[in-house]
Amino acid sequence: MQSAEDYPLSRVPENARYGWFSVAVQRFGQLSALSQFLLGATLGFGMSFWSAFWALTLGAVILEIVSIIIGIAGQREGMSTSLLSRWAGFGRYGSAVIGLVIAISLVGWFGIQNAVFAAGLQQLIGGPPLWLWSILAGVAVIAIVTYGFLSMEWTAYVAVPLFLILSGWAIIVGLSHHPISRLIAMAPPGPHLTLSAGTTFVAGGFIVGAVITSDMTRFNRTAGDVVRQTVLGITLGEYTIGLVGVLLAHAVRSSNVVSIVYSTSGFIGTIILIMATLKINDWNLYSSTLGIVNAIDTLFNKKVSRMRTTWVIGGIGTLLAAGGILQHFEGFLIILGVAIPPIAGIMLTDYWILRRSRARLDASRQQESIPSHMESINWPMIASWIGAFCAGYFIHWGIQSINALVVAIVLYWVLSQISQHAVPAAKTSEESA
Repeated sequence: MQSAEDYPLSRVPENARYGWFSVAVQRFGQLSALSQFLLGATLGFGMSFWSAFWALTLGAVILEIVSIIIGIAGQREGMSTSLLSRWAGFGRYGSAVIGLVIAISLVGWFGIQNAVFAAGLQQLIGGPPLWLWSILAGVAVIAIVTYGFLSMEWTAYVAVPLFLILSGWAIIVGLSHHPISRLIAMAPPGPHLTLSAGTTFVAGGFIVGAVITSDMTRFNRTAGDVVRQTVLGITLGEYTIGLVGVLLAHAVRSSNVVSIVYSTSGFIGTIILIMATLKINDWNLYSSTLGIVNAIDTLFNKKVSRMRTTWVIGGIGTLLAAGGILQHFEGFLIILGVAIPPIAGIMLTDYWILRRSRARLDASRQQESIPSHMESINWPMIASWIGAFCAGYFIHWGIQSINALVVAIVLYWVLSQISQHAVPAAKTSEESA
C-alpha cells in the first residue's frame, strides 16, 4: 500500500506508478480552475480575441515544451523536480534553493487561489468576513493534500468533470445573448495589453506548474504517457478555459472573474468553479511541501514529515490569502514568468544535453535508489540563473518568458563548456548526499 508520504526523498517504485489517464485528469485539473478563468478574463479585458488567442497559443507552446522535457526526465528517474535537480545542474545547495523558490512561488499561488475561492464563497453565501472564509478554504485544501496523491486523484475525479460541465454551460448561457462574431471582433473593454505581456502572463501563469511537472510525472509508467497527458491537459486547459474567459470578459466588460461567472452561470455554476479551484490548489500545496522537504534534507541533513510540513506551509498560504495577496496578481505573474523558466532551461540542458550525472543516475536507478554523491555547488548554474532572470526582466523586446528560458539554456551551456564543471561528473567536487 502506498505511503501518504509519497516518496519525497526517494524514487517512486514501479509498483506505485499509475496509468496515464489518472495522471492526465490531474494535469487538466491544474488548469481547470478559477485562476485560468482569471487569466483569460485578464487577457480579454486588455486584448482583442485574436490577440488573446495568440498569447494563449505562444504561452501554451512554451509550457508544453518545458513540461514534456522536464516531465519525461521525472518519469524516467521517478523523482520530484526539487530532488532531481540535485543531479540536473543544481547540486546540493542549488537544489535547496530550487526547493525554496518553488515553495515560495507555490505558496503565493496557493494564497491567490485561496483568495479567489474565499471571495466566491463570500459572494455566494455571505456570512463571515473574507479573511475567515480564506482560513476555512485553506483548511479544506490542507486536509486533502495531507493524504497525498491518492486523495488528490479522487478529488480530481469529482472536480474536473463538474468543471467541464460548467465550461459548456458558461458558453451556452453566458454568451447566448451576445453574438460570438461581435465578441470576437470587439475591441478590449479595458487598458491595452501587448502580445508580449499577454504571452508572459500565460507562461507565467503556469510556468511553475510546468517546471514542477516531475512531481506529477514521476508517477507515470512511460514517456508516451507524459506526452499524451501534457498535450491533452495543457491544450484543453489553455484554450477551453482561457478563451471562454476572454469571451466572457468581452461580454460582461469586466475582469472580475467571480462576478463574471456568477452573472453567467448563477449559484450552481459558481459552486462548481469553486470546487474546481480545490483541484489546482491541492497541487500548489503538494509541490510546495515537496520543495521544502527537499531543502531541509539538503541543507540540514534532516528528514521531516511531508504531512506535517503540509500543515505549516498551508497555514502560511492561508494567511497570505487572508492578507489580500490577490491584489498583486499581475505583478506576481511577471516575476514568475522570468524567474522560473531559467530553472527549466538549466535542468533540461544539464540532464539531456550535457548529461553530467546521467551515468550516476542510471546506475542508481538499477538499484532502485538515489545516487549517494552530488556536487556541492555549480557556479555556471548560479551565473546562468542570475543572467537569465535579468535578461527576462529588463529586456522587453519579444516575449520575456522565452527570453529568460533561451538565455538560461545558451548561457549555461557556454559557461559549462569553459568551466571545470564541464568535465565528467566523477571528476567534480563531490559531497555525500
